[in-house]
Amino acid sequence: MSALQPSELDRPALACGRPAAGADPKTASAALRRAEFGDRLRSLALAAPLLLLLALSFGIPIVLLLSRAVYDPTIADALPRTSQALGTWSGQGLPDDAAYIALAADLSNSQAKGTAYELAKALNARLPGARSQVLKTVRQLEGAAGKPPLEIMKAVPFWSAPGTWPTIANGTHALTSFYLLSALDLRWNADGGIERVPPEQAIFLQVFLRTFFVAAAVTLATLLLGFPLAYLIASVPKGLAAILIVAVLLPFWTSILVRTAAWTVLLQKFGLVNDLLLWLGFASERLDLMYSRIGLIIAMTHIQLPFTLLPIYSVMRTIAPSQMKAAYSLGAKPFTAFRRVYLPQVFPGVMAGCLLTFILCLGYYITPALIGGASDQLISNFIANYVNVELNWEMAAALSFILLVFTLALFGIFARILGLDRLKMV
Repeated sequence: MSALQPSELDRPALACGRPAAGADPKTASAALRRAEFGDRLRSLALAAPLLLLLALSFGIPIVLLLSRAVYDPTIADALPRTSQALGTWSGQGLPDDAAYIALAADLSNSQAKGTAYELAKALNARLPGARSQVLKTVRQLEGAAGKPPLEIMKAVPFWSAPGTWPTIANGTHALTSFYLLSALDLRWNADGGIERVPPEQAIFLQVFLRTFFVAAAVTLATLLLGFPLAYLIASVPKGLAAILIVAVLLPFWTSILVRTAAWTVLLQKFGLVNDLLLWLGFASERLDLMYSRIGLIIAMTHIQLPFTLLPIYSVMRTIAPSQMKAAYSLGAKPFTAFRRVYLPQVFPGVMAGCLLTFILCLGYYITPALIGGASDQLISNFIANYVNVELNWEMAAALSFILLVFTLALFGIFARILGLDRLKMV
């Protein structure tokens, strides 16, 4: 048998990314970097189909939707002549006759193209009552029969109202902050500053506060119910623990719509919940739990309980019981041992479960729609209304953007306090 040459012994080491003894450190380092780069490329190639699917089905649609919160070219595209005529307008008082004539020409052109209704709807979102006035003016221009357009325009009081022309001038810019400000109950005033809308028009901040309150209440309720149950499951024998886990996961076998519909039956005035409260003596008369906030919180707590419990349980089952026994043997009282030994180890699971439940509650739609009353609708119900009923995608995008910012800020606070590496979801 022939002896192996040193060069032959070195090759396997270099192929594995390890520098051989006596090799040039720079050459070995370059080979190591090439090997690591190749591994990264292979990993990226394997994940590329999934990343592409996520980008096409999730990332790009969301970006396009959120962009509509600041991009609305409807008015700018429909009123090009008016936009040009208002280029020299100071913004004070009423513009000159050329602006009226240009607006009449743009309205007639929109009617000819079939886009007059879209223009009326876009103006109505910024100036309530504009839709009927725009359509009325379009009809008058269409049946003018030789009457001068300037005379028709000035005969409609709406076009001489103080807030009409500033609204049109602001709408001739495709990029706008109108919808984002409206989502926060703010608006631009005549002096170019930002002010709050009148109290009777301020609704969105109240809805955001209501959404966060309901989400916080449900998160707290699931924690108070889920923590002891998770501790029980982690403490009992494995056979009984498996049965309890199946009982916790049982609601996942049905859709959220079915579970919510079941609660509409249970929470009726003559439903099982009221019967139970009367039988236990907790209430002297039947309560109105349907279409109320307390009923909404009860139903959402039942639906969200597994999402809070499972991360807590996943951490609890990794804690050895001998740790608590060791604390007792060292003289610690049960509560002290729990607080100083057990709870710090469970804390990442508690935070992860609470964060997951809170974020999911922010986007609830079906349960508030079926169980909550008119004053219990969450921000997701308003977003759905703007998309499905009013067809105002810009306002829906603005509300979605604000909700996304709040959610990311909350996640950032959790990550800052706890650290992402300590979050235990499963």
